[in-house]
Amino acid sequence: MNDAKIKKLTTIGMLCAVSYVLMFAVRIPVVLFLKYEPKDVVITIGGFLMGPMTAFTISAVVSLIEMLTTSDTGIIGCIMNVISTCVFACTASAIYKRHKHIKGAVCGLVVGTVVMTGVILLWNYLITPLYMKLPREAVVPLLSTAILPFNLLKGCLNSAIIFLIYKPIVTALRKTNLVPKAEVATTNKSYSGAIAVSILVIVTCIFAVLVFNGII
Repeated sequence: MNDAKIKKLTTIGMLCAVSYVLMFAVRIPVVLFLKYEPKDVVITIGGFLMGPMTAFTISAVVSLIEMLTTSDTGIIGCIMNVISTCVFACTASAIYKRHKHIKGAVCGLVVGTVVMTGVILLWNYLITPLYMKLPREAVVPLLSTAILPFNLLKGCLNSAIIFLIYKPIVTALRKTNLVPKAEVATTNKSYSGAIAVSILVIVTCIFAVLVFNGII
């Protein structure tokens, strides 16, 4: 095994570990039984660095470990986690792989959020009645009142956090020689504007979570 492959496996292993820790340690109630976990942020960054297949690999590994250790939703929860994360992270990283600049990242994250929201609505319509042992008619109202807003908020929050931490993470990985310079995206004058928008999105999402929980 050559040095490049060792570095790539090391980076993937590290991202898997960080994703699992975030999944385990940070669970923020948003609406009803749905909780926000920032693991998709790390998985998407892995996809930005090394492509959509890396995002898929990290998602599958972390979801499997979660199922075996902390999850009470079994194989169904594992499958839903993989689908949700991969649709967002793989879509975003696939677009970014072809357009490695700020606009490409924005486009990838926006498309990833929209596609993830639509796909998860469909899967919840199909799977949730079986999992919760409820008639489909009882689940349908949840699609618009809980699942739709939750996934839109989740995608927006993930996207904003990615813009805030991507550059520092890539810089740190480059200093440790885990990421070759050729794999590090260049920045441009739009970066500061993207940061400002990201902060605004995060603040807005925080207020939305507070409203969903009846705090304000």
